[in-house]
Amino acid sequence: MRRIFIGCLVLLAWFGSAVPTALAGGQGYPGGGGQMPGGGGRPGMGQSQPGNEIPSTPQSEKPDAAAKKAFKAGAKSLNRARELEEAAAKVTNPDKKADAMDKVGDTYNKALDKFTEALSNKGDMVEAWNNVGYIHLRLGAYNESIDDYNHALALKADLLDAVEHRGEAYMAVDRLDQAKAAYMDLFNHSRPLADQLMASMQKWLESHRVAANGMRAADIDSFGKWLQERDGIAKPTASASAPAAAPAAAPNPP
Repeated sequence: MRRIFIGCLVLLAWFGSAVPTALAGGQGYPGGGGQMPGGGGRPGMGQSQPGNEIPSTPQSEKPDAAAKKAFKAGAKSLNRARELEEAAAKVTNPDKKADAMDKVGDTYNKALDKFTEALSNKGDMVEAWNNVGYIHLRLGAYNESIDDYNHALALKADLLDAVEHRGEAYMAVDRLDQAKAAYMDLFNHSRPLADQLMASMQKWLESHRVAANGMRAADIDSFGKWLQERDGIAKPTASASAPAAAPAAAPNPP
């Protein structure tokens, strides 16, 4: 019996010495605490009280900064692609022209990668959507271009150059009713952009009269009549809205 009593005293002494060791801190992870970083357990346990936190940069600023950096790089490549495309248009040798256009495509794709990176960090960057739509339009990815411009215009409905470019993409995939609606929107808000889309529509009509490309002849003719009507309306209204001519210069005094 005495042996059992002594054994119990030994166990009690051992447990008593172990408790301070577990509570002492300075063990396990750097910084003390003996816990997983962040306190572990329930939220709020093992964390500093308000007023004692170390200020840090908000996480939301990092994606914004990354988006701006990628957008800037994309804009640089986009401008370069436009310059190369303009130069390629002047090349007459077929082989050299093909090489030049390859460079144009590569540069547009480089810009596309950067704008896509910007959007992955900041999905509501309207100018990035606008530029991605333009690049897809230039690369002939018309349905993708329409989707991109849908995003841009959902964010900023009065982005009229996006309306015009989406109208061109509509024409490229034979979505005539949507293209007409785009023209009327531009006619009421930006006559120069309406004229630009009208030029694309006229080219579409000319090419489809040569080769229908799956379009019904009746639909092509109907669209041609609509263009003729709109062109007849646009010219008089353009003349009426044109600024008055400047008065002739007064003769020099004798």
